[in-house]
Amino acid sequence: MYLTNHDVVELTAWRRKLHAMPEISGEEVATAAEVQAFLAATAPDKVISSLGGTGVAAVFEGEEQGPTVLFRCELDALPIEEISDLPHRSRLLGKGHMCGHDGHTATIAALARGFARERPKSGRVVLLFQPAEETGAGAAAVIADECFADIRPDYAFALHNLPGLPLGHVWLKDGIANCASRGIKIALTGKTAHASAPETGTSPMRAIASLMPALTDLSRGTVAGGDLVLATVGHVHLGEPAFGIAPAYAELWVTLRTTTNDQMQALVDDAERLAREAAEKDGLSLETSYHEIFNHCDNDPQAVTILRAALDAEGISHEPGEALRASEDFGLFGAVSRSAMFYLGAGEKHPALHNPDYDYPDDLIPLGARVFMRAARDLLG
Repeated sequence: MYLTNHDVVELTAWRRKLHAMPEISGEEVATAAEVQAFLAATAPDKVISSLGGTGVAAVFEGEEQGPTVLFRCELDALPIEEISDLPHRSRLLGKGHMCGHDGHTATIAALARGFARERPKSGRVVLLFQPAEETGAGAAAVIADECFADIRPDYAFALHNLPGLPLGHVWLKDGIANCASRGIKIALTGKTAHASAPETGTSPMRAIASLMPALTDLSRGTVAGGDLVLATVGHVHLGEPAFGIAPAYAELWVTLRTTTNDQMQALVDDAERLAREAAEKDGLSLETSYHEIFNHCDNDPQAVTILRAALDAEGISHEPGEALRASEDFGLFGAVSRSAMFYLGAGEKHPALHNPDYDYPDDLIPLGARVFMRAARDLLG
């Protein structure tokens, strides 16, 4: 075991420090600085900062030629108020590490300690602390950054904790691991009127009210069947908070989700058709825009084989599991490398991801690090 008990104690304390100082996507300045301070003690051969915004990458070089192996975690938290009595609960109102990225960060930081003590024999290891995963912007920004060419990996690995799965148990499968998703914002504009004479204006009320069930009714299929189509209404706005005005403007936010990227286009076409029909029926102008776009995440079979061998060597129970409805921008690394992500059980009764009482199980930090270190040593020595 390359981590000592003292390491685990320090990594746990550091994870809790990160938990108390959450920063949402694109704002991870203090978190990135905390990561760089931690890495300084491990003396990487290279550190790249401001990668894709606030990202940080640490490089550990081997003496011989070999592949580049990247291990990725996420820096960002969520705009969710934490409900907790924990001593390390969030100190920032309306922000919290309700997805466990603080724990993922501590896991990758554990690898830095391991490679500080013993560099890989060949190739190089890149530890990527990625920004803005929650919005789907982070991986794309990192890959588009000109500095990424210097660390472009042959293999890329990641993990995500998964409440509902027994603590320490792993799901790992070939092929699709996460669904594609994107947010569609539908804006409808008419003309205001006095509330006593609504017939003199053009209200989007009926259109927006009809679109909510119509879009939801597009949902069908299952992830397991490979044919999931899901539309989820997340936010609606109608008019101004006034009693004397019949509204002129409405806005509807809907998350579109499909098993694959190809299926997404058909769902987009259906959603836009419904929006056009509703707007035309009531004489409204229409604008649509797309936000937080995630491709589906596809696990490469060779990368999965490497992780399975590492899990077996570490004696960690695993099974294929199933693809998740939740999206992950890690899928973009599959376009530049052989990539795979596994899911690490956070406990069958653990609060769900994005719940206000969620907290990362500290026992998973050394467990995840063991798997990644074993995979790195198997590839690089």
